[in-house]
Amino acid sequence: MINYHKIKSVKFRTPRLEIYPDRIRQNTAAIVEQCRKKGVAVASVTKVTSAHPAVARAMIEGGAEMIADSRIENLWELRQAGFTGPFMLLRLPTVSRAGEVVEVADISLNSSLHTMQALAEAARMQNRTHRVIIMIDVGDLREGIWPDKAVDLVKSAAALKGLEVMGLGCNLACYGGVIPSEQNMKLLVDTVKVCREASGLALPVVCGGNSSGLPILAEGRLPAEVNLYRIGEAIVLGRNVIDRSPWQGTRQDTFIAVAEVVEAELKPSMPIGERGQDAFGETQEFVDRGLRRRVICNIGRQDVVVDGITPVEDGIIVLGGSSDHLILDVNDARREIKVGDEVAFYPGYGALLALSTSKYVQKVVIEG
Repeated sequence: MINYHKIKSVKFRTPRLEIYPDRIRQNTAAIVEQCRKKGVAVASVTKVTSAHPAVARAMIEGGAEMIADSRIENLWELRQAGFTGPFMLLRLPTVSRAGEVVEVADISLNSSLHTMQALAEAARMQNRTHRVIIMIDVGDLREGIWPDKAVDLVKSAAALKGLEVMGLGCNLACYGGVIPSEQNMKLLVDTVKVCREASGLALPVVCGGNSSGLPILAEGRLPAEVNLYRIGEAIVLGRNVIDRSPWQGTRQDTFIAVAEVVEAELKPSMPIGERGQDAFGETQEFVDRGLRRRVICNIGRQDVVVDGITPVEDGIIVLGGSSDHLILDVNDARREIKVGDEVAFYPGYGALLALSTSKYVQKVVIEG
């Protein structure tokens, strides 16, 4: 592991996000192989990294069959960086940007006939065929139509020139936190079968969800008809998204956030004076640990989810942060942490999302 507090190279600045594509490639290859053995293809999701080209490239080299992202802008940037796809748009398209969707994405997830009519019209104008996966809500209560409405929507979408209905999909463990199970997967598969019989379409794609579906796959409980997963967090962070434990065969050191110390002082652990809400309208609770050595780092809630990072070094406690500052208790750190030193953190999903999005955080690709 890099000795972060001794990095002095001028090419690095703080705060920064260090990206390790070789490790992401390893994670992709491990998960792609686990899925391949069960007959499931992988659409690798780049959205948590704002579709960083080094991450997308590592995923493709690791064996992912396509790249998926929620943002049109991210897919455009990958196209401009030389990636050829196929690309999947994850977030339900807007009617107002149907033309862009068709131009940049090969496949999109949909639940609205009105939107698909706009996509079909845009596809005809561009002399293209746009492929869609119709989303079914099997209980998580985010996107998707109810199963009993699927036949009518599939038939209506299939009649639109310029559109190809590839199959059906679902989303789980996002809004409602509903875990993939034999029951909700069977509901998806049964809905596909009913739609095939009623429409006469092949509907070859059965997309069983995201990283949350890996446990049921590994346990051998996934219906054989499910043949596509959209995998993001399990690849980029090596985590089982059900409980955030390490996922088998993967690494968790794929990204490192680094901040610099701008103040180091001995201070009491309880604020002094009458207290109200903080800058974010929250009332904080404090634990009296007496006088402690504390440092302030040059990263804050504008750049990162403060409670979503874990210090790489033992003995460091994340106390909290404001818009631009991160406050740490380093009283029990194994080294003396001074002004100008760097402190490294492993980001969780929300923290990585914020770090990747923030223009104030330098992105550094580290090979090897």
